[in-house]
Amino acid sequence: MWEDFAARIREFAVMIPPLLLALTAHEYAHAWTANKLGDPTARAQGRLTMNPLVHLDPVGTLALLFFRFGWAKPVPVNHLYFDHPRRGLMWVALAGPLTNLGLAAGSAMILRLIGELRVGPGVFWLVAPLVLMLRWSVIYNVVLAIFNIIPVPPLDGSRVL
Repeated sequence: MWEDFAARIREFAVMIPPLLLALTAHEYAHAWTANKLGDPTARAQGRLTMNPLVHLDPVGTLALLFFRFGWAKPVPVNHLYFDHPRRGLMWVALAGPLTNLGLAAGSAMILRLIGELRVGPGVFWLVAPLVLMLRWSVIYNVVLAIFNIIPVPPLDGSRVL
């Protein structure tokens, strides 16, 4: 019984950090892009940060822990601040999925580099958790990017078309 519990804790320890990074970076990218395009709403509400606690939705976080499917709080955006509202909303919407694809690509490149290192058994115990986190990072970020480009409100894809 304790072995199962310990294994579950280890599993969460390598799964949760890349998921928090993926969700936080996705929402931060929306906030950063909106701010750069002239909308101060997210900055004024303290959402222009990589602090995951600011972006996590309480219900979405609980769902994540119990069902392995969750969500973050959407970043507030006021398109009236944009010079070109439709184009601005499109770029803000694309920022999240594009950030996830960038994180997935970066994680995959680091995995490739680690694979080229030919890590010996004496160091493998140290590298193994990092490899697992990077694998989860690739999976989470690709899934988030693909899921979010579905053109159904409130997903990002609904604001791209």
